[in-house]
Amino acid sequence: MTVAPTRCSWCGDHADYQAYHDTEWGFPVADDRRLFEKLCLEGFQSGLSWLTILRKRDAFRRAFVGFDFERLARWNARSVERLLRDATIVRHRGKIEATINNARRAQELVKQEGSLAAYIWRYEPGKKQLAKPQTASTSAESLALSKDLKKQGWKFVGPTTVYAFMQAMGLINDHVENCVVRAKVERARKKFKRPGC
Repeated sequence: MTVAPTRCSWCGDHADYQAYHDTEWGFPVADDRRLFEKLCLEGFQSGLSWLTILRKRDAFRRAFVGFDFERLARWNARSVERLLRDATIVRHRGKIEATINNARRAQELVKQEGSLAAYIWRYEPGKKQLAKPQTASTSAESLALSKDLKKQGWKFVGPTTVYAFMQAMGLINDHVENCVVRAKVERARKKFKRPGC
């Protein structure tokens, strides 16, 4: 009899969650489009389960042109109305408008910083600043990043949303100590070249 690998408890027995957990969650990301997508999807997840968003992720990617923020920044009120008729995504006017707004803010940030990744990875916490895995929902760094993004005009980027984003994009290895993926993520983080370094 084979013993199932130990994973973070939030996976449960959902195959979609397990695949996401094992291959994506916590692995470091430096790709601007993926970082932008995740920030947007975390905003859409607000008030919902991540499983709901994960299962609609391909539809979101199709609807939002692969989260290409250069293209999204040119969208307008007609684009919002079209998306509000798209039953394959979460049809929330505020979150749709926020995604288009945030695309414009991402463009501005890239002009200032060179890349979204270079800006975001400046908020990576040091080891001494980390809470025990999966015991926190915010941190000093997520509060600071959230505050700065809001100051620049981003929407749906509260500190809890930003913390979940940081967990997912590998700024923190928040896999529990006995999780089968924790060591893989730690190795990936050691090899990862921080943007702007």
